[in-house]
Amino acid sequence: MSDPAPKHTNALIREKSPYLLQHAHNPVNWLPWGDEAIAKAKAEDKPIFLSSGYSTCHWCHVMERESFENEEIAAYINENFIAVKVDREERPDVDLTYMTYVQAASGGGGWPMSVFLTPDLKPFFGGTYFPPENAQGRIGFKNLLIELHKAWTEDREKVLASSDRSISKLQEYLDGENTGGEVEVDAIVQKAYDDLASNYDYHEAGFSSAPKFPRSSSINLLLRIHHAWQKDEARKSEADWAAEMSVKTLRAMANGGIWDHVGGGMHRYAVDGYWHIPHYEKMLYDQGQLLWAYADGHLITQSPFLADVARDIVTYVQRDMRHEKGGFFSAEDADSYAQEGDDHKKEGAFYVWKASEIDEILGKEEGSIFRYSFGARRDGNARPESDAHGELTGLNTLFRAYSIKKTAEFFKKTPEEILAIQARGLKLLFEARAKRPRPHLDDKVITAWNGLMISGLSRAGAALGETGFLKLAGEAAQFLHDELCATPGRDLHRSWRAGERGPKGFATDYACLIHGLLDLYQASFEVKWLQWAASLQEEMDSLFLDKENGGYYSVHTDMAHSVLRIKEDYDGAEPSPNSLAALNLVRLAAMLDSKPYADQAAKIITLFGKTLQESPSAVPVLVMAADFLEHGKQQIVLAGDKTSPGFQALAAVIHRRLLPHAVLLHADGGAGQAWLGGKNEAVSSMAPVGGQAAAYVCQNYACQAPVTTKEALEKLLA
Repeated sequence: MSDPAPKHTNALIREKSPYLLQHAHNPVNWLPWGDEAIAKAKAEDKPIFLSSGYSTCHWCHVMERESFENEEIAAYINENFIAVKVDREERPDVDLTYMTYVQAASGGGGWPMSVFLTPDLKPFFGGTYFPPENAQGRIGFKNLLIELHKAWTEDREKVLASSDRSISKLQEYLDGENTGGEVEVDAIVQKAYDDLASNYDYHEAGFSSAPKFPRSSSINLLLRIHHAWQKDEARKSEADWAAEMSVKTLRAMANGGIWDHVGGGMHRYAVDGYWHIPHYEKMLYDQGQLLWAYADGHLITQSPFLADVARDIVTYVQRDMRHEKGGFFSAEDADSYAQEGDDHKKEGAFYVWKASEIDEILGKEEGSIFRYSFGARRDGNARPESDAHGELTGLNTLFRAYSIKKTAEFFKKTPEEILAIQARGLKLLFEARAKRPRPHLDDKVITAWNGLMISGLSRAGAALGETGFLKLAGEAAQFLHDELCATPGRDLHRSWRAGERGPKGFATDYACLIHGLLDLYQASFEVKWLQWAASLQEEMDSLFLDKENGGYYSVHTDMAHSVLRIKEDYDGAEPSPNSLAALNLVRLAAMLDSKPYADQAAKIITLFGKTLQESPSAVPVLVMAADFLEHGKQQIVLAGDKTSPGFQALAAVIHRRLLPHAVLLHADGGAGQAWLGGKNEAVSSMAPVGGQAAAYVCQNYACQAPVTTKEALEKLLA
């Protein structure tokens, strides 16, 4: 029996965004962001109600169900407002502009974002989720609409004055934040370390109390600090602690419920301080950045456990988040139906288990052992404070409650027997879970997030010797080249879905893709990726660079409908475009022997000097860029046939160690070297020695004698 025809259909039905399509049958007369909606607001002299979210957002689903599917509320919106829906993943420019306002006005932010604008797009009220009716001292959405309509019709001048004042004050504040300042790099690295160490959770690991996020960039920075300080006797204890904080956090996440033990992949964050109960959505940008972090953790420790986590991330992403032609999808939802036929989705339904289910699937004896080791209880394992809405009552999220050794001792088994029981149990649960209704997959391909995934695959592939990872990274890069560019390799777009490109790319798309391409080049030695990265950097500069003051605006300098000019610096769930651009420029400067790029990076670092001095732990990627610029002048050039055993042995020496202040280049003796030599003269003459692949280790291109054996190269890099 087919589903009945929808009662309502609005203009979002013509869109490609999965999030906008989710709202295409709301009774609200939604319009997408753009000229039509803005012209309509001006023609009808109505304020705009702007609602921004994304397709895997739990509270977006809740507000839709409570308010946007409510006929009475929808009718009031339609009569008195122009309703505009924005997919924040597709239009980060719109979302960032108005989230900046919401955070300034209310002190907080999040999604769904609910903002009310004048027809000339200036905000006069904003918030996040609103319940439909007044509750717990909070105004309900219905009453809020009434109050704002009343203000618009009866006190228009005050509303307009307020909106003008808000925008001018915000722009003044943003401009003031970027006043710049001289940066003493070693001091900001020390402060970043001190800040992270002071926030470290000694008992459970991580760098905050609940909720806990897998902020990979902080881990990457600490591992670089460990590398820089470990040879200094005076700093040895700090260097060791930097590594210990990082590795313990990586292990705690992988042992916790934030990690999907059955299917692989990391959930968005833990709602508690123990890493036990997650918010269950999975984002591509997390998987890509975590690959980098786990790869670096493995390089420092040579831990098989950390290496296996990296491999499991790739297994998950390749299986569940990859387009057949190579691009990677955006996210999987937290909510799903507990079983076929349900009419209401629940948070985590796909991932949680009743104790009785585990016993039924695994058998009573092995089920008992499995439940003990993974913390599954008869009454469920979510603490009340982790389950405010009671959706997890009697249900279990798997996390490693007891070690293999402790479990073996408790059940009088050998560790090998426990490992076998766990492996069998996870396999059987995976097969059982596959029969459940899956969470919604947002199958947009987002350029920036694919850039982060290409980076993670490249770094992990090189560190672990997994050539299959490099193949996946190369196929993703080729997909972006072919499908996300309006002309081959240029005019980058933000997103792609079902054969159609979305809006033009933003600064973050360029920065993340360049970052991924540089990593892919250093892992694969295919010069086309370095050439494309260099070309994209030129295009990024022409579109987003503030040539006078330095730094990159988030949107095109000529982007329509922009009421704020923002230069982002905060490295949150994703690295900011300015932080990543600075790191890219430092690397390109060393690779292409480009002083202008080094100067450009220095200008970004100076521009955000105030943030670096006051809150360096808020911008760990920018700290890495500043440190690289200050201390990283090492170039390693491998000359020879990249498929030869000798070349691969030398490459493995480099790839298997953390070298945060070095760039890696390939002198192939052909067209690639000719192109590279045209940019960087020192590379032109580098060649194999005696018919053998050779490594040239240079400082500012003052090079030591080339070496041809891995032992000699290890000695040079020691």
